[in-house]
Amino acid sequence: MTELAPLRAGARILITGAGLTGRSVSAVLEPTGARLTICDDDPRALQRLVTPAKVVTTAEAIRGIGEFDLVVTSPGFPPTAPVLAAGAEAGVPIWGDIELAWRLDRAGRFGPPRRWLVVTGTNGKTTTTSMLHAMLQAAGRSSLLCGNIGNPVLDVLADSARDGPELLAVELSSFQLYWAPSLRPDAGVVLNVAEDHLDWHGSMDAYARAKARVLDGRVAVVGLDDPVASGLLATAAAPVRVGFRLGEPGPGELGVRDGMLVDNAFGDAVPLAATATIPVAGPVGVLDALAAAALARAVDVPAEAIAAALADFQVGPHRVQVVATVDGVTYVDDSKATNPHAAQASIAGYPRVVWIAGGLLKGASVDDLVVAVRDRLVGVVLLGRDREVVANALSRHAPDVPVVELVTREDSGVQGTPVTRVVKVEDESGEAVMAAVVAAARELAAPGDTVLLAPAGASFDQFSGYAHRGDAFAAAVRTLSR
Repeated sequence: MTELAPLRAGARILITGAGLTGRSVSAVLEPTGARLTICDDDPRALQRLVTPAKVVTTAEAIRGIGEFDLVVTSPGFPPTAPVLAAGAEAGVPIWGDIELAWRLDRAGRFGPPRRWLVVTGTNGKTTTTSMLHAMLQAAGRSSLLCGNIGNPVLDVLADSARDGPELLAVELSSFQLYWAPSLRPDAGVVLNVAEDHLDWHGSMDAYARAKARVLDGRVAVVGLDDPVASGLLATAAAPVRVGFRLGEPGPGELGVRDGMLVDNAFGDAVPLAATATIPVAGPVGVLDALAAAALARAVDVPAEAIAAALADFQVGPHRVQVVATVDGVTYVDDSKATNPHAAQASIAGYPRVVWIAGGLLKGASVDDLVVAVRDRLVGVVLLGRDREVVANALSRHAPDVPVVELVTREDSGVQGTPVTRVVKVEDESGEAVMAAVVAAARELAAPGDTVLLAPAGASFDQFSGYAHRGDAFAAAVRTLSR
């Protein structure tokens, strides 16, 4: 097949990155007889490799780039990465692991091709994909969860080659989609598109175009309440186009009527489930459930299975997860809210919030976020490298909200912006930092309030990842409860 021409026996293939994706790609390609080369400059990643492939540095790969028939890249590599830029200039095809998985699956390398149901968006991907998988299982359909959640798609396909599932519930990032131009899922949804990863894509337009690749299959679904996502529907290649919204659904839409999720796209105003049964607080939970239901209905999942799945659904860790209620104050871990759009959606689920914010904002503005949620804020605790950006936005748009700033031993604190109080922490470990944060938040909160960790920034300035940050928060809260 022409789709697999670069994978012929003896083809020379360069794999960029020796991490999880690189190992997955290598394992799938080794039996094809291709001559594999892996490039990576991280000695720890190379030590974890168990492969007969040749291993080179990135500089060596660039010098010999013209010798390769194909480059398969890990999704973290942007098109501006020197090795990929060199490959593109030399005319070498460049695929991502999702492109490789799609082509191999379409060619029947893993048995009968699967039906892919793909979820993307700036926020809500994991919850929506998990809800979708639960709906498929509740309907008795054979499905597996994979992609940016769970196991890589290549691993899932290879492991289930003999008795594979009919359906794949796939979460994909914009990075993965950029490198997967051939992808045509059975149904795909763009939940929302907000400012994020612009350092990788270069512009909002390029970021949105990458997300829109999930809309070129059989059924395209978009969030109509999000202006950017909604705008992608008109140019979608899919013959069936569906939207979902928080309000009443029009023709070809899913929405909410009288406290019920309603399908007016794959049926005639079919009631699906009560919004009260959705275990994710606020509008974001309803939108995620509507998106998952749209994909499920696209493959004929009945309404009763959707209702059953939502009633039994368990929220994933660090995603609007209630940790405990102490002295009438509820503590919620949404450490996965790593950009302003996600934080705004999280805060909107609660009437009175002590907001824990800060971290690495990656150049994003928080002014619109603060304006949108200021009436819900009863206090803010700031931590992390970019907390001054949040402090300045609060000073401009919510000057009456008390703000506590956490500083570490070597930090001089926010300059030029008044905060209510500064708390100094001598121990700079993530656990000690979060213990001080939770203690400060407790002082700001009253019974009935919610202390919400929804930082609006990435965590790598003070923690090993969002999970570490959330775990430290939960540990500090549990200390309070004891």
